[in-house]
Amino acid sequence: MAPGQVFVLSGPPGAGKSTVGARVRQAFPDLAYSVSYTTRSPRPGETDGVDYHFVSREDFLGKLARGEMVEHVEVFGNFYGTSRQAIADTVQDGRDLFLDTEVNGGAALKRAFPEGVYIFLVPPSPQELERRLRGRGTESPENIKERLARVAYELAAAQDYTHLVVNDDLEQAVSDIEAIIRTDRLRCARRFEQLRRLWGV
Repeated sequence: MAPGQVFVLSGPPGAGKSTVGARVRQAFPDLAYSVSYTTRSPRPGETDGVDYHFVSREDFLGKLARGEMVEHVEVFGNFYGTSRQAIADTVQDGRDLFLDTEVNGGAALKRAFPEGVYIFLVPPSPQELERRLRGRGTESPENIKERLARVAYELAAAQDYTHLVVNDDLEQAVSDIEAIIRTDRLRCARRFEQLRRLWGV
């Protein structure tokens, strides 16, 4: 059985990762999704085990100490991380896996899974990014200021990704990412095992 692929979506806060990612997963029901761990509190409408695994700081640090996280980051006092075993089990089972993470997490995943597909999602302008952050209603003015100050650093990381998608129009951004996934699934390197079994080559 051929191993599955890892699809990683990153971008600055306010780029629309959660919204776009949810739409992409709806379009590909067979696409496994890695639910990240975080020590931050749930936002309105978020569900434990669906949006994130919400855990205490102590639990998260214990997982780090045991080497259970393939990547992690601390942002504004909260930890975020991805289970190493969850990714390995899914990929080894031949299933494609979708993750959304910030840029440091994306870099760590690329080191662990260099053959993966890495998609950077960016808002159309700094003004639109600020409007989206303020429109959330979940960020303090201080957090918004800190997030905007970090944007230049995050955008510079885009050069290390395999694909860049501008989220100016939600439908177009979702369509672009769907096209990236479909194209990768058609690569000969991924489909040759199926060809070999069918034709006996």
